[in-house]
Amino acid sequence: MIHLKQKSSTEKGRLYKRIASIAIILLLLSAACIAVINGVVVLTANRSIVDGDRPEFDIADCIIVLGARVYADRGLSPMLQDRVDEGIRLYNEGHAPKLLMSGDNSMVNYNEVYAMKQYAVENGVPADAIFMDHAGFSTYDTMYRAKAVFAVETAIVVTQKYHLYRAVFVGNALGMVITGVSAAEIEYPGQGSRDLREIAARVKDFVMVMLQPEPKFLGDVILITGQPPVWE
Repeated sequence: MIHLKQKSSTEKGRLYKRIASIAIILLLLSAACIAVINGVVVLTANRSIVDGDRPEFDIADCIIVLGARVYADRGLSPMLQDRVDEGIRLYNEGHAPKLLMSGDNSMVNYNEVYAMKQYAVENGVPADAIFMDHAGFSTYDTMYRAKAVFAVETAIVVTQKYHLYRAVFVGNALGMVITGVSAAEIEYPGQGSRDLREIAARVKDFVMVMLQPEPKFLGDVILITGQPPVWE
């Protein structure tokens, strides 16, 4: 009986070791996949990212400014203000004839794109040069809708550098010609957690561009080469 108990205990120990070994292998494979995908996204996109102070990059259909947090009084958060400021600068320098503000307007009392447009107009951009994408709920949605709804073929995308790689990668993968320009290089509070989330987000959007599902909201085509809808 004692021998049987010892044998059973030994077999259980071997089983636990086997399970632990498989778990470790799976974790290592997962980490390797995450690292490879992040490397592909960053290295692929980096070829299309330029210094915004260089005047020689091509004129695009529009400048896409990606949304971020706005406050209850419709003021822009520092991160978003830096993005919009860079978009305004590129517009004023003639790099594109239109601005496409894309962000979250999923609730009646929360509207990133209106705040972005209002700020740009207050800083000298003509209202009829600004389009608004109210359903830019994610980077993937923004880039997909830019192509499918606004018929964008070439664009300059503006966001912070950590986010820019993914936006450029997605836009190019969806068939547009994207040039990335980073907003002001500033260390914002909470950047460490954003960097960690971005690692996972790159994997998610890598899968998304492989599958290319439609966003929840599309709608009628609004040509970026035309005029913004009157209801905007």
